[in-house]
Amino acid sequence: MSILSGKGKVKLNGQKALTKDKPILSIEAPDVVYIPLVLGMATDFDVHVKEGDHVCIGTKIATRKSMYVPIYSSVSGTVKGIEKRMHASKRLQQHIVIENDHKNERVKAYEVKNPDSMSQEEVFNAIKELGIIGLGGSGFPTYIKYSHPQNIETILINGVECEPFLTSDHLAMKRDIKALFDGTQYLMKAAGAKNAIIAIKEHKPDLMELLVEEAKNYSNIEPREVPDRYPMGWERVLVETVFKKEFDKLPAEIGVIVNNSSTAIALSKGIRNGEPITHRVVTFSGNGLKNPQNVEVAIGTPVNYIVEKLGGYIDDDCDGFLVGGGPMMGKSVMNDTFVIYSHNNAITVMKKENIQPLPCLKCGECTLHCPAHLQPVRIMQGEKAGNVELIGKLDVERCVECGMCTYICPSKIEVTDMVAKAKRRYQLAQKRKA
Repeated sequence: MSILSGKGKVKLNGQKALTKDKPILSIEAPDVVYIPLVLGMATDFDVHVKEGDHVCIGTKIATRKSMYVPIYSSVSGTVKGIEKRMHASKRLQQHIVIENDHKNERVKAYEVKNPDSMSQEEVFNAIKELGIIGLGGSGFPTYIKYSHPQNIETILINGVECEPFLTSDHLAMKRDIKALFDGTQYLMKAAGAKNAIIAIKEHKPDLMELLVEEAKNYSNIEPREVPDRYPMGWERVLVETVFKKEFDKLPAEIGVIVNNSSTAIALSKGIRNGEPITHRVVTFSGNGLKNPQNVEVAIGTPVNYIVEKLGGYIDDDCDGFLVGGGPMMGKSVMNDTFVIYSHNNAITVMKKENIQPLPCLKCGECTLHCPAHLQPVRIMQGEKAGNVELIGKLDVERCVECGMCTYICPSKIEVTDMVAKAKRRYQLAQKRKA
């Protein structure tokens, strides 16, 4: 029987059993945290603290300039300055260094006087000032989606988590089911939407039972199962599956706004308790770890500190690789000194396999399976030739780097990496023209 469930969708071995039935482990923040001055690709920040300043959990320490997003301290303690260190982007980036006093003093990042009777504008302002972003991996500022909502009918909460190994959203939804629905209600208010759908993958009876039970308290929020296929969590594929409609650039064109489930949870906690995003539930999994586990940690906690708390790597001489994110869309990082950042939902550690790629068979499988309907092998050829014009004609910017073309390639060629390089080449060429 074919593994396909339609063009661009594949059944993967999720290996989620490694972590999905374990409770979330709360790990105490280390003596020093390093808050990255990075959000997505942006590194332009105004810093509001200086060396020697005392901060609490929830103190605003920096603000992104180009697209307003405040960043808050994840510990209480003393600011030691700013230093460059390795980031998951594989570049040296600026980090605010805070010495943890372990007193866990807190301040409210944002005060809402009456959270049960907020206007649409008040919810929008809360989303903006709390620094709520896409926690499914994008880090996109959530308030931008709600800046000028027009004819929005439905909020689609994405709890699909289609990447192998990842279970952080799954467990966060189970733990914070009431906050999930509460945050969804606030998002509906911000958009003026009439209803919402919370989408999860099929074959999750424990979570679906909780969703169905909580939904009894809401007449306009519906849990919905979607097929267990990759990349079902990609916004475009999910919207097409749920609504049987396609959009050009944004789901708002068909009356839909999509948000991650953890984003909805964070919004509820922010409005109800004044808590900004200072901690994250992160899946640490893969065959290179002794004890795969979902952990809740302070933003700015080094990965090697967490791995040590989990018992370490599978063996001291493990010749493996570490990925910031899931194995399909995550990026490999050269060492484990980088820190957990706000929209980081997973760290995957895999044993290295000695795979020798074969010459391209020109079989067309990568084109057949591309969910963005691109021609990855032709883009790869354009990249090898340095042909920017060809790369542009092949619409390389529509690639979301889902990893499908590499996964499906019978020759085991790293097609996704080549397409990603082509995309960077094209984007750089466009900047030079401008």
